[in-house]
Amino acid sequence: MDKQWYVVNTYSGHENKVKEKLEMRAESMGMQDYIYRVVVPMEKVKEKNGVEKEKEKKMFPGYILVEMVMSDEAWYIVRNTPGVTGFIGSSGKGAKPTPLQPYEVDKILNSMGIARMEIDKDLVEGTKVSIIDGPFKGMFGKVDSVEAETGKVNLLVDLFGQETSVEVELSQIQKI
Repeated sequence: MDKQWYVVNTYSGHENKVKEKLEMRAESMGMQDYIYRVVVPMEKVKEKNGVEKEKEKKMFPGYILVEMVMSDEAWYIVRNTPGVTGFIGSSGKGAKPTPLQPYEVDKILNSMGIARMEIDKDLVEGTKVSIIDGPFKGMFGKVDSVEAETGKVNLLVDLFGQETSVEVELSQIQKI
């Protein structure tokens, strides 16, 4: 199974506590291979109360993002963490939630200065990826090189029986 991002509903104002508890539970129950990252989406806003200063504000009060492999055990741990009220995208009645699309995750994480994929870990030369957006959507390729500064990846894809180098955005690919 592949790790994906899910939106978890929490009590409003308890997002950071839930993040902390969920990370502790994942570690104490040996689920680090299933629950990877927990993020409270934040944005910088300028306050003007006489003095102009920058402050961090929650993008989505009452919600956190969890990068995880959706297994029964991981789902149980997240659902039963104190402060969690449920997953977004689940109809309830034991139905597993729908993950966020990569472009949705990229938009949120990029605004925070975080990448969906860890370039040095997830995208090394030779890594197989699928192209999920753009003109090469539906094709598969191997990573040839990564330009972290620009957020672009050079892939080797099979075009008409010949290996061809194409450049795509990080948000357009997903690791297989």
